[in-house]
Amino acid sequence: MNIPANLKYSNDHEWVKVEGNIAIVGITDFAQGQLGDIVFVDIQTEGETLSSGEVFGAIEAVKTVADALMPISGKIVEVNPNLENAPESVNTDPYGEGWMVKIEISNPSEIDALLDADAYKAIL
Repeated sequence: MNIPANLKYSNDHEWVKVEGNIAIVGITDFAQGQLGDIVFVDIQTEGETLSSGEVFGAIEAVKTVADALMPISGKIVEVNPNLENAPESVNTDPYGEGWMVKIEISNPSEIDALLDADAYKAIL
């Protein structure tokens, strides 16, 4: 299982990559493995400001549908346009092509509450 050391993680299996005041968010390798083959990603929250823990979208797999939760508070400034035609990229490249949203961070201190790679490994 791939858990990059340069990312932060939520207890809900989202990953966060911070670039200045923007956070790139997706689901972890563990999460995509648990969901199975992802067939559709539905994110209708672009432009909205959401709090940590709120649902920003839905991930539909062959066997289930799961909510995608905000790991930190912020405004969704971009949704990955490739997910519409290639939702399977969440399975094949969850930390790269399979990213889901970019968030303008509203409370940078929330990043400190996220897990580092070792702490995330410990909860799996």
